[in-house]
Amino acid sequence: MCGICGVWEHGSAGGGVDASLMTRMSDEMRHRGPDDAGELIFDEGRGGFGFRRLSIMDLSEAGLQPMHGCADWLWLVFNGEIYNHALLRDGLEGRGHIYGSRTDSETILHLYEERGLDFVHDIEGDYAIALWDAKQQQLVLVRDRIGVKPLYFYYQNGRFIFASEIKAILQHPAVTPEIDEKSLYHYLTFLTTPAPSTLFRNIQKLAAGHMLTLKSDGTLNVRQYWDALPPEQANVSSDEEHKAAILRLLRDSIRKRMMSDVPFGVFLSGGVDSSANVALMSEQMSRPVETFTVGFNDAEYLNELVSARRIAKEFGTNHHEVIISEKEMQDFLPALIFHQDEPIADPVCVPLYYVSKLARDSGTIVVQVGEGSDEIFSGYENYVRHLRIYENFWRHAERLPLAVRRTVSSLARSALEATGRKRLVIELMRRLGADEPLFWGGVVVYDETFKPRVLSKQLRERLSDLSSLEVVSSYLDHIEKERPDSDFLARLTYLELKLRLPELLLMRVDKITMATSVEARVPFLDHHLVEYAMGLPRSLKVEGASGKHILKRTLEEILPRDLLYERKRGFGAPVREWFREGLGEWFEAQVMNSTMRRCDLLDYEFVKLLFNEHRSRKKDWGFHLWALLNLSLWYERWIDR
Repeated sequence: MCGICGVWEHGSAGGGVDASLMTRMSDEMRHRGPDDAGELIFDEGRGGFGFRRLSIMDLSEAGLQPMHGCADWLWLVFNGEIYNHALLRDGLEGRGHIYGSRTDSETILHLYEERGLDFVHDIEGDYAIALWDAKQQQLVLVRDRIGVKPLYFYYQNGRFIFASEIKAILQHPAVTPEIDEKSLYHYLTFLTTPAPSTLFRNIQKLAAGHMLTLKSDGTLNVRQYWDALPPEQANVSSDEEHKAAILRLLRDSIRKRMMSDVPFGVFLSGGVDSSANVALMSEQMSRPVETFTVGFNDAEYLNELVSARRIAKEFGTNHHEVIISEKEMQDFLPALIFHQDEPIADPVCVPLYYVSKLARDSGTIVVQVGEGSDEIFSGYENYVRHLRIYENFWRHAERLPLAVRRTVSSLARSALEATGRKRLVIELMRRLGADEPLFWGGVVVYDETFKPRVLSKQLRERLSDLSSLEVVSSYLDHIEKERPDSDFLARLTYLELKLRLPELLLMRVDKITMATSVEARVPFLDHHLVEYAMGLPRSLKVEGASGKHILKRTLEEILPRDLLYERKRGFGAPVREWFREGLGEWFEAQVMNSTMRRCDLLDYEFVKLLFNEHRSRKKDWGFHLWALLNLSLWYERWIDR
């Protein structure tokens, strides 16, 4: 894991890019690579690369970037890991390529020398890659298939700037940070900004599974090289064959992600996914696995310390714990805003930071995490809830004439609005009457009936034709076109793999672990396992009122049965209590007195109502208020600085 950045002013007559600019940009991401740094100036001063190194493979100076291939016409900066690099290296060396290090970085260069842009189909891993090809006079950027690593870019007036983090792009004097109002609208719904947009106007993110090429004549092309679509033909196998295949793929994925020349471990919550990581890692090691757990001393209902200790004892791990409270949250808040770049309004970022810091302080540099399992195997209660609504009601109601649905929707919403409760039902009835899809994402905070109330009158007017439906529809329409026979659960999963997983959950993991100079690896999101899981029928994932059944049955031979089938608790944070107890007034002041108020983006009378209802325990607006707090502090840190 590293930090990369670069500039190419292909439209410039003379070279205006120098090493000091590259150093300034890369040093803004020093936390991503505290071990070393490097710069390169190319194209007669029109372009440059910057690099911060977190040494994981080949700790020698031979692994420093920017790095060139067999000749100096091809240069690379690269963040991430290529897990099949050793296998690829054998073939490349056999065909005459000469290596100068043991790094996986070099394999990317040699593959590109052989295969050009098709190199991306050979590599397996988590990566953000930038290549300068002097022969073709082109810059190439690539983001990994699932979106584990971030990559951002800015392109205006012949000047292209990219980086692992937006804060590095903002170091360029040509870039003025401004808020993007359309992205703000979507952020309030999804707690993040959907790709390719960010909350910064004119700064974009490269979507997962995409490649960008920029030519010297200014031609920019972004194309998708991998997609999470279910297979065209269903995988017809017995349950036993499915279980054997899943265990083989997961075991192989964990083994590959143990590739490291520095200490590694596991974030252990005590749930199914992290416990599986521990169990399968321990069987491949001759020493104890390093495990790390975080708990709360003021929110016992969220703690999974007992479960984590049980698994640690069962598999003989070297276990570490840290206990935090609202004080640690308040202490971390300024740094949280800095490291997120743009708001990732998931309060889990707070405990994630402290468990990452615990790992780093213990000397562990690489950790495996459990993200992705619930998405590909349908483990969330919310997925099962929407599936049951669809199968028991929605698919039948969709067949009614639209006029009938609109009438029923209007009557039901009026009755429900009068009670002031059941926000989800109100929004679902609106979608039914508007002929919109049932499922919009695993987390929808400000929905289309509620969001207008928090926006100012002026912003509502400016965005009057906008709906976050356009984000959801872009993905659902694509799977409808490419896989017309796919079922509701497959489409739900596809949407999550395109939006919430890469741009909220994985960015949460990347930004916060990197804040402590720790690399997180995600074995459940090996693309081979994802592709296999996407081909599993609905009946193997969801039974009755719970999901993830085929995975649980697969793991029965390695994990305690009661752990597998107890109700899912999830990794959380006490955001409800934070806004009601000691810090409630302080939080309210941060939002209500924010300099963002001068922009007239929000209706602060309504925001005040949310605070009052929450603190009086009339309603729980914890997540809604956390989104506004993140937004307000982000604005003051990055826009109004």
